[in-house]
Amino acid sequence: MTTPLPAAPSLEQLRKQAKDRVRERKTGSEPLKLSEAQREVAREYGFASWPRLKAYVERVSDYGPGLAHAFVDDVGYYEDRAEGLRSVVASGLENGIAVVRAHHPSLADASDADIRAMGVADARLVLAREHGFASWDAFRRHVEGLAESGEPFRRAFKAIEASDRTALASLLDRYPGLVTARGTNGNDLLGLAAGRRRNHPLVRDLLARGADPSSANDRGWTPLHQAGYSNDAELARLLLEAGARTDLYGHGEGGTPLAVALFWGNASVADLLAEREIAPRNLRIAAGLGRLDLIRELVRDDGSLGGAAGAARGFYRPHTGFPIWQPSDDPQEILDEALVWAAKSDRVDVLGPLVELGADPDGDPYRGTALIWAAACGRVASIRRLVELGADPSLKATFGGPDHGQGVTALHLAAQSGKMNAVEALLAAGADPAITDDIYESPPAGWAEHGGHGSIAAHLRAHGG
Repeated sequence: MTTPLPAAPSLEQLRKQAKDRVRERKTGSEPLKLSEAQREVAREYGFASWPRLKAYVERVSDYGPGLAHAFVDDVGYYEDRAEGLRSVVASGLENGIAVVRAHHPSLADASDADIRAMGVADARLVLAREHGFASWDAFRRHVEGLAESGEPFRRAFKAIEASDRTALASLLDRYPGLVTARGTNGNDLLGLAAGRRRNHPLVRDLLARGADPSSANDRGWTPLHQAGYSNDAELARLLLEAGARTDLYGHGEGGTPLAVALFWGNASVADLLAEREIAPRNLRIAAGLGRLDLIRELVRDDGSLGGAAGAARGFYRPHTGFPIWQPSDDPQEILDEALVWAAKSDRVDVLGPLVELGADPDGDPYRGTALIWAAACGRVASIRRLVELGADPSLKATFGGPDHGQGVTALHLAAQSGKMNAVEALLAAGADPAITDDIYESPPAGWAEHGGHGSIAAHLRAHGG
């Protein structure tokens, strides 16, 4: 019977196990060589060979709890992660800059400006060293052999992918340190389980074994952020009951789980989180929650915005699929962004008051006007109210990544998102069904077809699109 590897595996312990086996079988009919005993030990721990087990134990021992464990077998995944690191560093995100300083040998004492300008090779080196490898080539070879390696974190991730509670429990029994171990980008098993749609039983199991409900990855992203992102109220309740913090920032200042939920217009989860805490208390959060009382608290008697209205707006994107942007202190931008956030969550009652304060119904503060976001989220009441307030139903603006939405209209986004009610509301408001976007030169019907919504495409063509 073997002893489970502790959180910090001891190579000496494993060597002793192999030597004990040799001694135990020395006088038997089938004596055992040391190399054979080592192979037996390795296989019992799930590794293909003794050298693989030895390399794993040495890496864990050398790098300690800060070691990142690879869990995806595709090298392209890590190339994308390196590009993502470059993007967050270029945006000035402090978490990303700290990761570079900690792992790049020649950038540890570099200025923020030099780090923000780092290239592909630098980002890949940081990623390799986070995983315990001296070079990208060494890390790439490790990833290429990951499927056969027996690495415990990778096996645990596969159990999560398969929603296999029995396999995960067995691994955690054998490797209890996996509960606090960190994978690529600092994601732990709880964060990875939270990221799998409706994987609540595994989340419960990990919490029961002591997983930290507030554990954040390298970007500050926690499982509660993921609940807000994926509009998963049950997950949010599980985490809140386990003591998850609601005030932690991910992807920039002000990026609380509540802000993430409101960014996507996930109003039900946002309301649940707001019951626990409204953080931060700025204008876009107040607008996204439809809280006219909070909006009024942020406006001075003369109608101008108080300083807190535009505070803590460093969070502006949930991932690097959206382009880099630097929010400003411009009152117009702050008002326009608040209008967008209100429209996403269909907070119709605050749209008029925000416009009265000076918000532009056609303002496009960052990748989408209020009407475009309302269309993408299927917010029919907001669509109608925004048009009443002067929004142009055929205005061409931006949305999402720069390779996705340039010169798009609200009708393009409603069509692509499969929101028939929003399509009908926009057509009733006079939206042009034949207008084309600037990148693909396609009318909304083409976007509907690309999104797999044939009935919407047919409906638009029947209306001249």
